[in-house]
Amino acid sequence: MKRLITTLIISLLLVGIPLEVCSNDVVISGTVKNRANKKKLPSVSLTIPGTNIGTVSNADGTFTLKIPDSLSINGIKAELLGFKSYFIPGDMIVNNNNGNVFSILLTPSAKVLDEVTVYGADPRALVETALEKIPQNYPAEKNLFSAFYRETIQKGKRYISVSEAIVKVLKSPYKTRKIAGDKVQIEKGRRLVSQRISDTLSVKVIGGPAIPVVLDMVKNEDLLFRGEDLDFYDFKMEPMTSIDDRPQFVVSFTPRVKVDYPLYRGKVYIDRKTCAFSKAEFSLDLSDKEKVIRSILHKKPRGLRFNPQEVDFVVSYKYQDGLSYLNYISAKTRFKCDWTRRLFSAGYTVLSELVMVDRNDDPTVSISRKDAFGQKEVFYDMVDNFSDPDFWKDYNIIEPTESLEKAVLKLKN
Repeated sequence: MKRLITTLIISLLLVGIPLEVCSNDVVISGTVKNRANKKKLPSVSLTIPGTNIGTVSNADGTFTLKIPDSLSINGIKAELLGFKSYFIPGDMIVNNNNGNVFSILLTPSAKVLDEVTVYGADPRALVETALEKIPQNYPAEKNLFSAFYRETIQKGKRYISVSEAIVKVLKSPYKTRKIAGDKVQIEKGRRLVSQRISDTLSVKVIGGPAIPVVLDMVKNEDLLFRGEDLDFYDFKMEPMTSIDDRPQFVVSFTPRVKVDYPLYRGKVYIDRKTCAFSKAEFSLDLSDKEKVIRSILHKKPRGLRFNPQEVDFVVSYKYQDGLSYLNYISAKTRFKCDWTRRLFSAGYTVLSELVMVDRNDDPTVSISRKDAFGQKEVFYDMVDNFSDPDFWKDYNIIEPTESLEKAVLKLKN
């Protein structure tokens, strides 16, 4: 699994088309900003307390949250690492005169512990404790999630491909760090691709919608921190922060040895009270690019030089009713390509995001092996071009950024 994380297929291909939303349910929208400097905040988790319904803000800090009209709205909670949570009461939503559009200002939270306590802890021992407590901090029964998945590809600053889907995600119990029982099924999906003749290089992501299986670092021991792999890293305590008003230990890690596959560098956030992993931010170590290329590149045309610039991952978990549940995942790969005997190179960015928008804690149905999306399948090849203003209906999605909305219009035209 460490040799196949966010694998790319690159081949010569001429490619050519879609992103509106319509719903009869209650729709809450708005923008989330930092109260201190008024900057827009991406990846803010927005949920309805007491339910499993939620979404996240996009790169522009904007969000849309759809609520079934049959559900009593008791409020909306906004949460982001390093900020105090923000709550919009239900009566404020019901009596809102601004078309259910809200401006949310999050206040940065102060560090919880003094520096002596933070830096005096044993970071490796803390990670080991978090690993040992996985069975009690995460679900002991299977869960069936509804999730929104988006995959975008940019050439420079211009979008050349947009694919997205609603998927079902079956997560087996966290009694062990094995992913054999985890499955993903596509409910519905669509794609837009550039029709420019100049975009002859097609980039495809293998196993994209399967990222909640592969990149669940708590569940997948082959991805990060298998017991014997701890010796491969140096660990360091960082200043504490908070997630959802819960104090978090922060442990950074860097490779300390060389092995035959690329290791990672990054940070994990560990709940001070439960010792559960709340979030992980990590990147492939690019010090040996030949190893990285072997790890992420599946195929390329002859004469094309592939140069990885960045391979980053973010995985977050949401604490609810005493347990932590997988909540949000992103995988970003940035690379350059140039051809032999050509002067200029082109830069590409592949971004895959998945957010859990609903959860069933007692599923009566499962996902069969036949219907499961394979980790070696290409989502791009399994969905069609389309134009349907009611495509997402009452599904919660990650709102497209302004640049993505403009890109979609250009691609459709």
